[in-house]
Amino acid sequence: MSEEKEDLKERVMAQLENVVDPELGVDIVNLGLVYEIKLDDQDNVTVVMTLTSMGCPLAGTIVSDIKTALSELQEIKEIGEVDVDIVWSPPWDKSMMSRYAKLALGVADN
Repeated sequence: MSEEKEDLKERVMAQLENVVDPELGVDIVNLGLVYEIKLDDQDNVTVVMTLTSMGCPLAGTIVSDIKTALSELQEIKEIGEVDVDIVWSPPWDKSMMSRYAKLALGVADN
């Protein structure tokens, strides 16, 4: 992948740090919910992510917040369409959280 695409993925990921899980109060990146950022040839973005639980009642809110967070990059024509692909494999667990998220939520490192 080109350096430009890698830089763009990093900018997308940085924007996603503004999306906070409403239940936990920590952003989805530090929670380890974002598995992959995919870019196609037109710089359309697919955010491959999971949720902390299958029955998460806030899935729609989080997807909406992702699209809002990335709209800034859309406005300056860095990215095209935004799609969110919620997957359940691999299943999320607390070990995927960053040190910051574990500290914020009082989760001990094992």
